[in-house]
Amino acid sequence: MTKQDVAVVGMGQTKFRSKRRDVNIPEMIYEAVKMALDDAQLEPKEIDAIIIGNMDHFEGINFSELFCGIEGAPGYLKPVVKVATGGTTGSSLAICGYHNVASGIYNKVLVVGWEKLNEGGATTGIITAFDPVWERPSLAGALGPLALMAGMYSAKYGITSEQAAKVTVKNRSNAANNPFAHLQMPNITVDYVMSSQMISYPLRLHDVCPQSEGACALIYANEEETKKITDNPAWFHAVETAHYYTFGTDEAMFDLPTATIASKKAYKKAGIKNPVKDLDVAEIYEPTSWSELSWTEALGFCKPGEGGKLLDEGITLMSGEFPVNPSGGVLSTNPIGATALVRVAEAAIQVMGRGEKRQVPDVEKALAMGFGGSLWTEILILGKEPLR
Repeated sequence: MTKQDVAVVGMGQTKFRSKRRDVNIPEMIYEAVKMALDDAQLEPKEIDAIIIGNMDHFEGINFSELFCGIEGAPGYLKPVVKVATGGTTGSSLAICGYHNVASGIYNKVLVVGWEKLNEGGATTGIITAFDPVWERPSLAGALGPLALMAGMYSAKYGITSEQAAKVTVKNRSNAANNPFAHLQMPNITVDYVMSSQMISYPLRLHDVCPQSEGACALIYANEEETKKITDNPAWFHAVETAHYYTFGTDEAMFDLPTATIASKKAYKKAGIKNPVKDLDVAEIYEPTSWSELSWTEALGFCKPGEGGKLLDEGITLMSGEFPVNPSGGVLSTNPIGATALVRVAEAAIQVMGRGEKRQVPDVEKALAMGFGGSLWTEILILGKEPLR
């Protein structure tokens, strides 16, 4: 079977906020799904299969796809596949949808990520993922490991809290231009971030992402179907994933080798030799301000230890040579099961030139990153034309 070119042809996002008590889970999912269907001018019957997922068990629900994929998405009498890989769920959904179309199995696939945390218990779900003897006392949950990573990164390279605070200022200011973003803070300052409550050294309250609720939906199509739907798609150039079990092992706690491995493979597939020059924008998964500085290094945007310098020189600002997270990023919006899918949606928006106030000029290629679990990474690269 010949490999098919695959494009994003429709998308939808809810307005993300801390709690969506006005809707139940299927109703919330349907908001994003209907937007995506309307965007692609498709009827539910024209979708071949549904790929759906969230941070499994965060809502205290087993087999959530049984009703979410039927009542929230048009999955009645169709193939419905649930994907749940922790924080990378959204990018795993995106990659799974890609392969289902690229393989020729389906012509059009609906990919849906969602989260509604107020109906369950996020902390309980996370701590059970860790070794009960060696890891739970100090590393269980997300905050402990992320704080440890930030501290190790700062100790090795001399990265300062002020540089990390600049990431928050950049991203939450960018989010003010994104109508879907959760935390929109156009006038935030470094001093404001630095004066916020210390929650786990060196992470302050405004150094970390929020918990958001909402859903994101994308529609993929092969080349033949894409031509029928839109003359302005976003084509997949590369998808890559790298998994790793790292806790308790040297510097891998902060330098994210999975990001380096996955991005290098993706760059090779997409013909990217210098990511800052050959890509136009990046939507990366930064659960903390410190993470963005470190992971721009892991992704090859700069040399190790120069993430702070990259920002200080203005390169990753909206006005810079290579904007990072024009949507506001994970620091502004974090509906966990959908978070990485939002990165893909926002990369597609940039390629399609539909970003309005958050649009980077003349985008030809964009990178999206998913992160989660035991520090694994997924990379997707999209472009304005099919990769030949």
